[in-house]
Amino acid sequence: MAKAKEIDTRHYDVILAPHITEKSTMASESNAVVFKVATDATKPQIKEAVEAIYDTKVVSVNTILTKGKTKRWKGKPYKRSDFKKAVVRLAEGEGMIDYTLNL
Repeated sequence: MAKAKEIDTRHYDVILAPHITEKSTMASESNAVVFKVATDATKPQIKEAVEAIYDTKVVSVNTILTKGKTKRWKGKPYKRSDFKKAVVRLAEGEGMIDYTLNL
């Protein structure tokens, strides 16, 4: 029997939440899942965290750093927070990820 990867608390610091949008739902048809991740997370850390938490095989990880926009509310300017997204491509034959499972 193969040894299961151990889930460490640092994995939950890397993967913050699933990013569920219309575009990310369309990407799920091609075995891709989108997560909000920590801004200082690297691609190998994201891959390790997804494999450990969801027990799946990750083929590739692409990251996008989204800068916060400057907006106005009641005439006063404010800035939205910067955040980082990761598009994680799963191996063929891997099941879909159940988001309610571990996050």
